[in-house]
Amino acid sequence: MRKDEKYIPALNFDRLTPLYDTVVRWLMPESEFKGRLVEQARVRAGHRVLDIGCGTATLTILAKQAHPGAEVFGLDGDPKILEIARRKAARAGAEITLREGLSFRLPFADESFDRALSSLMLHHLTPANKQLTLAEARRVLRPGGELHVADFRKHNESLPEMMGRAGFEQARECGGYRTLLGRLALWQARRP
Repeated sequence: MRKDEKYIPALNFDRLTPLYDTVVRWLMPESEFKGRLVEQARVRAGHRVLDIGCGTATLTILAKQAHPGAEVFGLDGDPKILEIARRKAARAGAEITLREGLSFRLPFADESFDRALSSLMLHHLTPANKQLTLAEARRVLRPGGELHVADFRKHNESLPEMMGRAGFEQARECGGYRTLLGRLALWQARRP
């Protein structure tokens, strides 16, 4: 990360990181929208799945539990939250791979995943880093691979348009939820 870039931890403050799961459960229908996101992704046995900005790995673990025949990876830029994720995955008996890294510089080879997921992460990024993250997601997806996102809907931007600029096709909003923190939407797009 460059010196002029500021990393924003979950809940915006490093000291609140241990409370992340509790706060999210109280403020939004987490199990419902993350379950729907995994269902929407139509993961199959043998797929390689990447959860970008995995946080405490709730979505990563859910994807693995729903699709035990898939190889599931989680990536996050916060080493403290990854420690929570590792403990959580061990308690759940979920065999997932967790890596430290930034969404706009993914440490994976081109065309190495079938699905990329992201939940409650993109809204933390600047518009430029959000566009870079979408381009990186496209780069690591195989042709025909899909990106599935759950995040807050911003009135001043169109995520499908940004996905299109990153080289995705069939980008669209697939549903939404009202939460105490604002409207949450689900999107999907396909790499040609």
